[in-house]
Amino acid sequence: MASPATAGDIKDDAICSICLGYLTEPVTIACGHNFCRACITQYCEQWGTGTPLTCPQCRAQFQKGEFKPNTQLNNIVQKLQQLGLKPGKGQKEKLCERHEERLKLFCEEDGETICLVCEKSRDHKSHTVVPIEEAAQEYKVGNKLQGALGPLRKELEKALALTSKEKKETTEWQRKVKNKREMIADEFNKLHALLREEEQMLLQSLEEEERETLQRLQENVTKLSQQSSSLQQLITELEEKCEQPVIELLTVRWHQNSLSSSRIITQIHRWPKTLCCIPPAPGTDSVTFSPVDVTLDPDTANPWLNLSEDRKCVRLRSTRQDLPDNSERFDPCVCVLGTEGFMGGRRYWEVEVGDKTRWALGICRKSVRRKGLITPTPADRYWVVWLSAGEYKALTSPWVLPVSVRPSRVGIFLDYEAGEVSFYNVTDRSHLFTFIGTFSGTLRPFFCPSLSAGGKNVAPLIICPVPAQARAVPDSVTDFHY
Repeated sequence: MASPATAGDIKDDAICSICLGYLTEPVTIACGHNFCRACITQYCEQWGTGTPLTCPQCRAQFQKGEFKPNTQLNNIVQKLQQLGLKPGKGQKEKLCERHEERLKLFCEEDGETICLVCEKSRDHKSHTVVPIEEAAQEYKVGNKLQGALGPLRKELEKALALTSKEKKETTEWQRKVKNKREMIADEFNKLHALLREEEQMLLQSLEEEERETLQRLQENVTKLSQQSSSLQQLITELEEKCEQPVIELLTVRWHQNSLSSSRIITQIHRWPKTLCCIPPAPGTDSVTFSPVDVTLDPDTANPWLNLSEDRKCVRLRSTRQDLPDNSERFDPCVCVLGTEGFMGGRRYWEVEVGDKTRWALGICRKSVRRKGLITPTPADRYWVVWLSAGEYKALTSPWVLPVSVRPSRVGIFLDYEAGEVSFYNVTDRSHLFTFIGTFSGTLRPFFCPSLSAGGKNVAPLIICPVPAQARAVPDSVTDFHY
């Protein structure tokens, strides 16, 4: 049987939180709380237009007019009123108005609560009377209050399950964010380490290049001083012979002096290119060279490069070829080497560059690295001149080369023993640049047609054919303007 406290709980649920009286025409709003229809309507009218409405009990928002009649609760309120329970007062405070005794019984015929004295009276003597607790329990079951509690408990369970799920998702998201943050930090730490390593390598390379360049320049100064002394001695000898008698002068073996002069002039040709190069006199010791028939090595060609059948022409392809990834092949740089290797002597070849906007030409050590990005500097054993962004450059000092006439053909002259590789503008027969150093090992021609630059650099690099007869340096190399 239900206790008085249970009946009091039922009574409290039937009270409107606005007027504090029993619910009249009870209606339910979106959050599930119940109010008198008149009370909640008047409450809504007090709010201004456009202002969100909130529940008087839980402050949850709801829309004006969104309330539903609660028939079951209305029946409960009526039953409670029939039991004589007044809102705001406990059951123990309710006494019979006639006998001032506690109301412990309920007359089913009259539908009212009575005391023990009323039960014995004539008014209720023949009526069916039950304890008030049993009557309340019957009203609970008859009005399906228990049935209403079941769905509410299920809704509560759903709400608790959703809350637990949201908490788990929050925890999982925080874990993912933490892992992502750690991953980002780790990746950037690796990048910083790589940059620091690259910085140290570049600084070390620059230091080595500085040391070699200073040493080379000092050697040049020493050799020039020796040449100046030899020239001064030759001038003195010639002046002395000019003062000799005519007969003695005519008997002198002039060709010996001529030979010495030619050799000195040849040595001058090999050093500062700012000097005017004077060709040797006819019949003297002229310096010769060998034009070389250069061809392209397909085993070194990047998969994006297309070589002609005679291996004299290279251009960029629109698709990558499926080629063996051998150790000699350049990848990803679009480069290719010449088949020929040089370990000495003087060699000369020409390359047609046409109207290309980007290219790189020169020589390199046979043992240079082919995989990954390359830096074509003398420190990495590349001696290369290139065209990029409208400027002709050498990856040494000076960086940008002064070029007045755009070359459509470039000549390359290698003097292995002298440690020189020179580049010439065949178009206007001018000198572009000369690398000076010390060569060792096998050197091979280097070619790079570069990327297409949006279709503006699709022309090929073409190795020019070798003349029928090899010519001497005075006819081909020393005729260029320095």
